[in-house]
Amino acid sequence: MDLSSKKVRALGICSGGLDSILSALVLRTQGIAVEWITFETPFFSSIRAREAAALTGIPLTVNNITRIYLEMLKNPPCGYGQHMNPCMDCHALMFRLAGASMQERGFDFLFSGEVLGQRPMSQTWASLRYVEKESGFEGYILRPLSAKKLPETIPEKEGLVKRELLLGISGRSRREQINLAKTFGIRDYPTPAGGCLLTDKGYSRRLKDLFEHQDTYNEADLHLLKYGRHLRLGSNIKIIVGRTKKDNENIVKYFNPAIDTIIKVEKIPGPTLLIPRGAKKDYIVLAATICAGYGKAPNDKPVDVVAVSPHGREVVTVSGIPPSDVKHFLI
Repeated sequence: MDLSSKKVRALGICSGGLDSILSALVLRTQGIAVEWITFETPFFSSIRAREAAALTGIPLTVNNITRIYLEMLKNPPCGYGQHMNPCMDCHALMFRLAGASMQERGFDFLFSGEVLGQRPMSQTWASLRYVEKESGFEGYILRPLSAKKLPETIPEKEGLVKRELLLGISGRSRREQINLAKTFGIRDYPTPAGGCLLTDKGYSRRLKDLFEHQDTYNEADLHLLKYGRHLRLGSNIKIIVGRTKKDNENIVKYFNPAIDTIIKVEKIPGPTLLIPRGAKKDYIVLAATICAGYGKAPNDKPVDVVAVSPHGREVVTVSGIPPSDVKHFLI
């Protein structure tokens, strides 16, 4: 097929990193009209992809996929990485969703910035092959930075893409990408460090605890796993205690006054404490003593602690428990 006979359109999955940017620019130099799609959940955001779109002028579609992502995350066919990260099934899901968008919007093929051998779990030859087969769009996923070291794709065979103008990068070195970025005049780009919370040990531990103790959860529950100390007081009772001002602000941000209880020591600096979905009076009193213990109130003197719940505002007077005495509750 003669490239000049039609405007070739490609839809790329964008993480916002340098490889995503370069893969799109490599295709754009061939006259291909490129656009991006990116996905967001409480585990990873679209911030970097939005920044890349602003930098390059490439149109970007942002889709929140939390609901369908959770279905996969509870039981990924390939299992998890070191923590709760289902990298291969995550990528397969994203390509499946991107492929549906490709068909709906009339794009010719998909692409990504993946580099063969760059990541030990998700970018080996076998894992790239698995992702392609499980996506349902086998043959239509082009990886421009490593194309010459991968099997020829359908758009290459059909002449939609000139294979000789694609690259054959592999391995963990970033030297070739950095040099390529210079040729495109790209100087301000993010580091390759991943931004997925599912690779974080602490976050994964809290997420596993949430799955084990709650049958239902919403996006606020998942966002709250990022902030503060999490302590489980009972099978159905968890508290979140802010460590910093930012933690306290986010606890307030995700506080749902219709179902949650929020606790703070009155007139004395200290943390904000949240009881998601509330608790009975004895647990509220225990939470109040823990809140006081983490604050600046002297532990040997009673202080007033305010608890706000769907039932209204209540003041309880307690003496704080030292943090060392509640370590066994920490998740």
